[in-house]
Amino acid sequence: MDRPGHGLSDPVQVPRKRYRDAAIEFLDDVLDELGLETSALAGGSMGGTWALWYALARPERVRRLMLLTGAPLLPGTRSAAPVRVMAAPVVGDLLAGVVKPNAKMVVRLMSAMGEGDTIDRYPELIESMVAAGRDPIAAAANLGELRAGISPFGFRRSMRVRPEELRRLTVPTLMVWGDHDPVGAVKVAQATASLIPTAQLEVLPAGHVPFLGHPDRVAERLTQFVRSGSG
Repeated sequence: MDRPGHGLSDPVQVPRKRYRDAAIEFLDDVLDELGLETSALAGGSMGGTWALWYALARPERVRRLMLLTGAPLLPGTRSAAPVRVMAAPVVGDLLAGVVKPNAKMVVRLMSAMGEGDTIDRYPELIESMVAAGRDPIAAAANLGELRAGISPFGFRRSMRVRPEELRRLTVPTLMVWGDHDPVGAVKVAQATASLIPTAQLEVLPAGHVPFLGHPDRVAERLTQFVRSGSG
């Protein structure tokens, strides 16, 4: 499932002041359209943050929550420098209008996210990321999302998930985290897991996208976690 404005979805105006509410409403619509009263939600990076927001707002509709990478906006996380540059009001607009994404740029970005070695194993993924970067609808949505959550100085304080929210999260949660994820060190993952009453933490030798380098292990772990809650 792609976020609004990405993939084949319609153009979207990201509501900066209602970004979190809009994410929750979108997932409500998706589950309603699929006829699902409850579900197991898994998301990577900002998709994980969306899933977490939803589990906090609608715990009765989420059986299992799986954060497949370090989720931005958790306590102690930080935005990588390239992402802050892209979100900057003037510089970001200039880059979006002048620079055309290519394979080398994708590899450099993924290297900054700790996945320079693993991304080379997925040439088709690199091609799809280049295509998404050149799609004006997806690029506009991505820029809108970045600016909703990030200022030139880092994550917006008003958007961060607060520790007290995590303490009241009742949904069984699995966190998969890379040991050199630039979004947050292992101690950030451990601190987050200690706040969530039902959290399990799996740390892998990876950057921001552990399932690129460890697809079999992540798939096995997710399968076990979801099945442990069946019935």
